[in-house]
Amino acid sequence: MAMTLGEIAVRFGLELDGDPDQPVDGVAALASATPGKLTFCTGAKYRGQLAATRASAVILPRELAAACPVASLVSARPYADYARIAQALHPAPAVSGGRAPGAQVAPGAQVPASAWVGPNAVIGAGAVIGERCWIGPNSVLDEEVRLGDDCRLQAGVTLMRGVVAGARCHIKAGAVVGSDGFGFAPDVDGYVKVPHIGGVRLGDDVEVGANTTIDRGTIGDTVIGDGVKLDNQVQVGHNCRIGEHTVIAGCVGISGSSVIGSRCMIGGAVGIAGHLEIGDGVVVTGYSLVTHSLPGPGIYSSGMPAIEAPKWRRAVARLHRLDAGRRGRRRTEEGGDG
Repeated sequence: MAMTLGEIAVRFGLELDGDPDQPVDGVAALASATPGKLTFCTGAKYRGQLAATRASAVILPRELAAACPVASLVSARPYADYARIAQALHPAPAVSGGRAPGAQVAPGAQVPASAWVGPNAVIGAGAVIGERCWIGPNSVLDEEVRLGDDCRLQAGVTLMRGVVAGARCHIKAGAVVGSDGFGFAPDVDGYVKVPHIGGVRLGDDVEVGANTTIDRGTIGDTVIGDGVKLDNQVQVGHNCRIGEHTVIAGCVGISGSSVIGSRCMIGGAVGIAGHLEIGDGVVVTGYSLVTHSLPGPGIYSSGMPAIEAPKWRRAVARLHRLDAGRRGRRRTEEGGDG
């Protein structure tokens, strides 16, 4: 879809320096944009690319406006405004209601005429689907699942019994929401499975990445707050609670019954032990291991960045020598006391 720069400036509240009648029909990267495309620049480190851009217009902060060789749209939050404008220029396909061949909808399920049910998708008894939802091919919505309006499920999504999702949730391919968690009680001759009779509740505007798993609660519900964004291959254990507008990058593992506050940022491959509390506004950098509760706000790290292998081996050797020296001093002190 095409829009003029004037329309964009008015709609998104931006200050335009350029021809308001100039049309743009899409977005592109700053370095590779061509005429007719809109791009963005967030900081001075991209000045070289900005000077050479061939885009029709650039969304940028005020301090870079004088350096822009083409039309500019001044923004206090260039990346966020770029995202909103990109959505307008590249809207998701409209949902046309209906059922594809092979779709199975159980008697008693409520599926409005505005919703689309894809090929071989299955919707169980008692499920309630909101208006204009899009259910991708081979997805399975078990009994009593509830979806708010305008949800989109990509191919192969599984929502287990009783999962409740708010409006405008986007669940990507292969995600599983509401499976049993890893709950086993140790006994003298092995382990006894703990029944998971709770559910999963997703708020509005939640995004769940591809192959991400969110386990149902053992007794209460696992709860994901409004606006939470989960990347691909994230594991959320049973009874966890994640506060509003928290973002969690790929391959994070969250053990059961941990509570994460609102507007947190959890980096990739972070491991979070069970029964912890992470406060609002906490940032945990990638590859960190969280073994105790973290008050918020603050930035926390524990992962060691990669270095050349010889340096790593020397560092490990020093640690071993320090530990050996400490043990030697302890033996000396204990001998002296004798």
